[in-house]
Amino acid sequence: MSWTDERVEKLKQLWSEGLSASQIATQLGGVSRNAVIGKVHRLSLPGRAKSGGAPPQSAPRATARNTAPPRAPNFASRVAGRRPAAPPQSTPSAPRTAGATALKQEVEADIAPAARPRSNPDNVVPIMKKVALTELTEMTCKWPVGDPTQDDFYFCGCDAKDNSPYCSYHAKLAYQPVSDRRRAG
Repeated sequence: MSWTDERVEKLKQLWSEGLSASQIATQLGGVSRNAVIGKVHRLSLPGRAKSGGAPPQSAPRATARNTAPPRAPNFASRVAGRRPAAPPQSTPSAPRTAGATALKQEVEADIAPAARPRSNPDNVVPIMKKVALTELTEMTCKWPVGDPTQDDFYFCGCDAKDNSPYCSYHAKLAYQPVSDRRRAG
């Protein structure tokens, strides 16, 4: 099937009358709905007025109070025994429509206040000695700090006990009981 001038004129007429692409394809015969849509697009035919009365009015756009996605809890908060803050509660707004077309539903997020970290007297952060790789021994903490590709990368360097590669503080971070790992996951 080829698009003759006569068929193109009929397509333009039916399109301006507001018929759907499926209806136009049926009336023309020998073409699919997608062929009609493609030809309308190539001809750059103007959009049609939606059936259903008055033209759509632009409703004020609801915006989320916080545009950044919620962050996952960081490693330190999971290890320190704190539960991560609950994700913000979302209140869906009413769906909007424009003519016969439903628009994407927008969501307003209620941001929960930030949880304050609880102090734990058993968690004392050591003052790190900031040693380089070449300065590590069997008795120093090998906890890496920073990005290895940067010049400011170092290891903790505090005293490691009990044949552990880490000091007591970093060992608590590295070796979590199975129950804590299951709860965090």
